[in-house]
Amino acid sequence: MRCSMSAVRTGLVLMALVMLAACSSSSPTTAAPSATPTICHGGTTPERGEGPYHKSGSPERTSLLEPGVVGTPFSLTGHVLTRSCKPIAAAVLDFWQADGNGVYDTTGYRLQGHQSTDARGAYRLETVIPGEYWQHIHVMVRAPNGAILFTQLYLFPNSPRNQPNPLFDKSLEIKVSGSKGYFDFVLNED
Repeated sequence: MRCSMSAVRTGLVLMALVMLAACSSSSPTTAAPSATPTICHGGTTPERGEGPYHKSGSPERTSLLEPGVVGTPFSLTGHVLTRSCKPIAAAVLDFWQADGNGVYDTTGYRLQGHQSTDARGAYRLETVIPGEYWQHIHVMVRAPNGAILFTQLYLFPNSPRNQPNPLFDKSLEIKVSGSKGYFDFVLNED
């Protein structure tokens, strides 16, 4: 029996999600997504630079899913907060990433879009698990006062793929439970 590399990658991603869900009660990095802010430690989300393939003028949307997008569906929720854990309403988050095969759209806005946080500083993104290439999601967070943070979020805690990445920081790991994830952005604001 022969399997395509895409089928093998999809199978590995699904196995990893099952394993993460099974281990979620024993590790804080795989805790179930929460409806309230969970990162109120006074620190800020690390800056990681703009990264490749960002295009200004992305469409406003909370779902990056569209016909033809390759990958396993994934839902990301969280908040944008100040250092003192106050929600930042109307912060703009611009997300961009590779598809399930690790391919970025270099000509349009596939798997890129922006949205604003609500009055509670909350956001919700429907997307896919990015393939290959360190499995991360790029994010630009812009506060209403104009302060900007460029960073990257990583999907798989303790993944050996994260270690050779010079931009990897454990504090940028998404809390994952099955096909859902949670991450709070903490900006250098009071």
